[in-house]
Amino acid sequence: MHTTAPTHQPNWHLSTKQRRGRVREKERVFMDLVTGAMGSLLPKLGKLLNEYKLQKGVKEDIKSLEKEMKIMRAALHKVAEVPRDQLEEGIKIWAGELRELSYNMEDVVDKFLVHVNGESSDPNSNKIKQLGDNIIGLFTNWKSCHQIANEIKDIKNQVNYVAKQHKRYRVSGIVAANVAATTTTFDPRLPALYNNVSDLVGINEPRDELIKRLTNKNDQIEIVSIVGFGGLGKTTLAKAVYDSLKPQFDCTAFVSVSQTPDMVGIFRKMLHQLDKKNYAHINEASRDATELIDELRMFLRNKRYLIVIDDIWNLQSWIEIKHALNENSCASRIITTTRDLDIATNVGGSFKINPLNLKSSKTLFCGRIFGSEDKLPRHLGEASTKILDKCGGVPLAIITIASVLNVPSKIQNQAVWDKVCAYIGSGLEHSPHVKTMRIILSLSYYHLPYHLRTCLLYLSIYPEDHEIHRDDLIWKWIAEGFIQHKNSDDSLFEVGRSYFTELINSGMILPCIDFKGDVTHCRLHDMVLGLICSLSSEENFVTILNHSGGCGISSPVNVRRLSIQNRNEDDQRKPLAFMSKSQVRSVTTFPPAINQMMSLSRFDVLRVLDLNGCHLGKSKNLNLEDVVNLFHLRYLGLAGTNICQLPAGIGNLLFLQVLDVRYNSNLKELPSSICKLRRLMCLLVNGYRTSLPDGLGNLTSMEVLKKICATLNIVKELRKLSMLRELKVKFERNASLEYGEAFLESLRHLKNIQSVIIRGYFPSMDLLEKSWLPPQQLRAFESVRCGAFSGVPEWIKRDPLCLSDLAELVIGFVELREEDLLILGRLPVLRRLWLWSAKQTPKVLSIGADGFHYLTSFTLYCESPRQIVFQRGAFPKVEGVLFNFNVKKEKDDGNGDFYFGLLNLLSLGQVTVGIDRHGVTLADVKDAVVALRQTVNVHPLHPVITFDIRPLIQQEEAQRASEMNPEFFFDEELIREQRKLPGKFRKFRAETT
Repeated sequence: MHTTAPTHQPNWHLSTKQRRGRVREKERVFMDLVTGAMGSLLPKLGKLLNEYKLQKGVKEDIKSLEKEMKIMRAALHKVAEVPRDQLEEGIKIWAGELRELSYNMEDVVDKFLVHVNGESSDPNSNKIKQLGDNIIGLFTNWKSCHQIANEIKDIKNQVNYVAKQHKRYRVSGIVAANVAATTTTFDPRLPALYNNVSDLVGINEPRDELIKRLTNKNDQIEIVSIVGFGGLGKTTLAKAVYDSLKPQFDCTAFVSVSQTPDMVGIFRKMLHQLDKKNYAHINEASRDATELIDELRMFLRNKRYLIVIDDIWNLQSWIEIKHALNENSCASRIITTTRDLDIATNVGGSFKINPLNLKSSKTLFCGRIFGSEDKLPRHLGEASTKILDKCGGVPLAIITIASVLNVPSKIQNQAVWDKVCAYIGSGLEHSPHVKTMRIILSLSYYHLPYHLRTCLLYLSIYPEDHEIHRDDLIWKWIAEGFIQHKNSDDSLFEVGRSYFTELINSGMILPCIDFKGDVTHCRLHDMVLGLICSLSSEENFVTILNHSGGCGISSPVNVRRLSIQNRNEDDQRKPLAFMSKSQVRSVTTFPPAINQMMSLSRFDVLRVLDLNGCHLGKSKNLNLEDVVNLFHLRYLGLAGTNICQLPAGIGNLLFLQVLDVRYNSNLKELPSSICKLRRLMCLLVNGYRTSLPDGLGNLTSMEVLKKICATLNIVKELRKLSMLRELKVKFERNASLEYGEAFLESLRHLKNIQSVIIRGYFPSMDLLEKSWLPPQQLRAFESVRCGAFSGVPEWIKRDPLCLSDLAELVIGFVELREEDLLILGRLPVLRRLWLWSAKQTPKVLSIGADGFHYLTSFTLYCESPRQIVFQRGAFPKVEGVLFNFNVKKEKDDGNGDFYFGLLNLLSLGQVTVGIDRHGVTLADVKDAVVALRQTVNVHPLHPVITFDIRPLIQQEEAQRASEMNPEFFFDEELIREQRKLPGKFRKFRAETT
């Protein structure tokens, strides 16, 4: 979607104002980090004052600190609006000192909380009442108390010194004087507006699709919202569609909004473009916004117009513009572009623009450098493919890297190409073209609120191409103090999940879809990773030790967050030798870098220790026993570390919030001291193989408890976990009815439960069918082959509309009937439905158009299947279906054409079919396969189809059939395909057999 001609370098040079803008952006990042650090500190200061008996002098010092910190934070928000080059040097120094003071002060507060035995033995109890004499007794330990008091006093003196030096941070005048300087003249949309159509790459298909959508016969106004990541070519596409359609309309306009829109100016430009003759002098400052809106509405009243509103950054801007666009019945059309999915959804007519495919990417890349793809030198073929893979189909990235390489000294040099490829995403590129691209990408970054910027910067701890688990990331954000309660009823995790969703919708992180169709992981585009690595390095937010042989910051003495990635053995000691551990808050290690991990001793304030996936036996310096002395630890990731036991003293970690010990097959039990961890919110154990000690009910802060094996004691103690949101539990064969009754009683006490997953052999499904009334916020319920319901459970049948959050339902039936489907179809937000049935009563199970308005994934697996038919209008949003059938029964029942109504599923993208071939020949099986393939071939969306044929067809069997009948040929690819089922079907089969 960009020019292919190998012309001169892009005319996107940086002017003096643009360079100042780049410096100002660094300053804003720095201020975000300072205000973020203070955001987690101030609540703790308030907590100290309100919940603890303190010595009078210490209390007065904390009050003074709290007051000064609030003043400083207000001043910082003002300073963040000022270009760095226009700030006094003293203010720059002050901001740096304040960031370190905030960190140091929070460390002192945390040390105090550790000294008072973790605030209390129960974080939900009344602190003052419970501690009582313990607090007084603590302060008889004069040495510890005196040391903390002195540290607080020292911090107070430093803060007062900084405050006096800057005379209460007089920045208001500076801000007022420089409002005009806060914008830049650099507009990245300009090249897109003046491209020749013949020079564009990859634009034909999306342009034609949009033109088709906008040229329908509807006389009402139509809106299309083009949405996508920065640099994908939204403006280019909008301009191409606009130019193609202009002759069909009475009047047209193309206006850009930007982050800080001048609405009066936008309305003037719109009027001028719509009617240049009568509005030639509209730029005169004679009318305000209201008058201009009235003028526009009057002008557009009877006109068939085409208007493009480019680059919408907030919904309020669109609302104001929409008031000016008269919604007449003249078949008018509006096109908008935005980077934010939420905005596109609210505007309407969302059209997601996709990255270029490899072929178009190569055409664009080679065209910029060599003139055409066939002129690419053979020795650069592999390097070019690797570079394009990292560019991810983003035209802006492709053009930028092509500009870097389009230099006589580099254009044929393979070593240079390999070096550029290695640097993409590392944050180490210094080319002016890369810096220009980063300015464009950073527009999205700076549009985020500061708390989201901090959360995004944290992702720089991950190496390129790493799939980041959503829940792990959110728990780390919580442990780092990046997430604060919006109100007292909010779960921190729920707030964190909203942050994650906002980042996805902003386009700054890319969603990864799991077999359920859920976004459980994300990844970063290499160019975004390069941007946040660069910003993190500049502000000493994250220190990265990787294969580059260097450290992520210039001076690793004050390391706060450490990411140890793949490094060479020879250079790993150079930056670590003089690195101080006393201020490190976070350590994340990736395999095989575990052999570079240092001893855990002297990590005085470590909050996050993530060793997930690392074989701890390969580390010479790491002794897991040392973890029990990391008293500040909030997050401990030991998944897949090949450990066979946890330290007995793990209960010393009274601040621990997350413990992940999954995928350790030799870890048979957890130590009894784990029941002391009253702040533990998430416990992930090893797939039902790890037994828990008695005392689970003490973990009253628990929110997530997964893959535990049910004992009678455990199911009874579950009722004490009132904060529990997610539960995954397995019942063994010998579980008696008493287990089921105790479990049901516990479920009744879990008022906050959102997800219940039951595995194994539940004693009595009648209990769950008739005696449970789930809370309204229930989001997921799964019970696969742990028992079968005789019909739809009473708690659904009673009033499906009451389960307004239930999005996932996985249950089994003794026999499935059409009336059951009618009831389930009334669940208002159901997205995923997996059904297992011992038998299917009707000869033909018909699924009609009633209900299931939001369902995206449907699975029906019957032990004794008959015919299933999707009627017209059924499942309007379903993207994937899975069902099975018996070839012999279908033929006996008269369905020799193997018709299932798949053509009626208009959103279908994936079909998985289980075929039972007992009692029939391979020729019969082939007929079924051919019929289904023909169906999906004529489907408008051409969905992918996969077969699971049972018993498996062996190569020898197919060969014999071919020898007996020379006209028979069985698809060898199909034989191989049987063993390459998609993840969702493999998982379903594993859980149902």
